[in-house]
Amino acid sequence: MEDHQEMIEIRVEGGRAEAEADAAPEKEKNEVTVIRREFKQFDIIPTVDDDENNSNTNNSSINDHHYYASSSSSSSNQHQIRNSKKIMKEWKILEQNLPDSIYVRVYEARIDLLRAVIIGAAGTPYHDGLFFFDFQFPSDYPNKPPKVYYHSFGYRLNPNLYDDGKVCLSLLNTWSGTKNEKWNPSESSVLQILLSIQALVLNSKPYFNEPGYGNITTNLDYWNRVSLAYNKDVFVLSCRTMLALLNRPPKHFEEFVGQYFRDRAETILIACKAYIGGRVRVGDSLENSTTTTTTTTTTVASKTKFQNSMGIMYSKLVKAFIKNGSSLENYVGENMAKNQVESHLHETKAGRIVCWVCIFLLVFSVGILIFYH
Repeated sequence: MEDHQEMIEIRVEGGRAEAEADAAPEKEKNEVTVIRREFKQFDIIPTVDDDENNSNTNNSSINDHHYYASSSSSSSNQHQIRNSKKIMKEWKILEQNLPDSIYVRVYEARIDLLRAVIIGAAGTPYHDGLFFFDFQFPSDYPNKPPKVYYHSFGYRLNPNLYDDGKVCLSLLNTWSGTKNEKWNPSESSVLQILLSIQALVLNSKPYFNEPGYGNITTNLDYWNRVSLAYNKDVFVLSCRTMLALLNRPPKHFEEFVGQYFRDRAETILIACKAYIGGRVRVGDSLENSTTTTTTTTTTVASKTKFQNSMGIMYSKLVKAFIKNGSSLENYVGENMAKNQVESHLHETKAGRIVCWVCIFLLVFSVGILIFYH
């Protein structure tokens, strides 16, 4: 009963703000409303269990959570009661200590579940991307770490994050590590897991996360080139993940995903253009990217596989961002012009090929006629 009261008190603050807003003058009420629409870094969702509600369209549904159906309502409720005090402690740690780049949602009806999103850091091939993770506290928590699932959409963009959603991390006991790196029931926390994923997994050189590649000391130039090539593939997959999230945002993060990409659309497209032009390496700062513009401009024929892939991604992102509500008129015109130029070049190349084939056939026919005469 004491734990239940504690959970209610965490939510009361939002209710108090609403009551004060209703009593405020009209102008002040509008200002409060704008503030309340800001997406909180940590929040408790007043969910209704789908087994009781039987409504797939219910806004408070959590049936898209990876671990939602992993246990029945009765069994999950039983272990929630046993673990509630420990889970409440995790909630307080998260509410008070989350960095600006991580957002978390927990669920009133299923306190064993949690969902988090990490914003990819600048200076990495994950910059400006969103990476979602579903957590479940086991029945014997904290003796065992939480289960964690990564929303990959079928893309493997990190050695530690599999396309089936598996997360390999020593802290989760899903990867080897020293005793200090493993889960410690008396010290480890969900916050520590999230920070580890952000710093150790979604880093600037993820290729070296591969087993045996982290301590390379010879032929470094070669391995750094391999790492840079890997970063290019990672960014393309990160762009694909952006498109997947815009098409199907995780529940209770729909507003966040939409607003985030409206805010970051132009920054993402500027980076894409710099990568297509070869002016900067993936993940590097774009501040000095214009200094090499004249020497790195590439033609359609000489573009690399990465640049061609980014050209395709760029067009798809422009369309998706506009559909999401971004104002990108300049990019639309530029994108159409770019497509027309490339189409013209391809058509010209095809025309030349046809012309040479015709000349060859003509010469061949004349040769045959001369030979028989």
